Amino acid sequence: MRNDHRLRRLDLDENTTYLWSHRQKKGRDGVWRDTVTVHRDGRRTRFVFRPGGPGSGRYVSEGHPWFQGCAADGRGNLINLREPAVVRALLDEATRRGPLPDDGELDGWEFFAAVAEAVDLKRAAAATPGVPPGSPPGP
Repeated sequence: MRNDHRLRRLDLDENTTYLWSHRQKKGRDGVWRDTVTVHRDGRRTRFVFRPGGPGSGRYVSEGHPWFQGCAADGRGNLINLREPAVVRALLDEATRRGPLPDDGELDGWEFFAAVAEAVDLKRAAAATPGVPPGSPPGP
């Protein structure tokens, strides 16, 4: 069985490397949360996804083995927080908005729409190599 708590390496470019991990646990408040933690230069930033109430459009697996590590908005958008492409999209969107907080915590839901859009575009492009840019997705 794979160790999901290990630090994984993500190279953004030749000069920028992050270590990251995904964790799922129940907090002291009894609420499950999925957390992506990124490390760089001795600093740590957490992207935290907490479930919302009924009808909130904020769903995480809350300890169930099915869809573990996934966050969904109830409108058909789902991101797998254990995928490197998702972590890259989180970092890209967060750094686009400003510097990451040192040893801080960010609400992952603020980045959800941008990440879901970026990951879907990357997945569609990777699934159909050789297709001209701007072409609609296949069947």
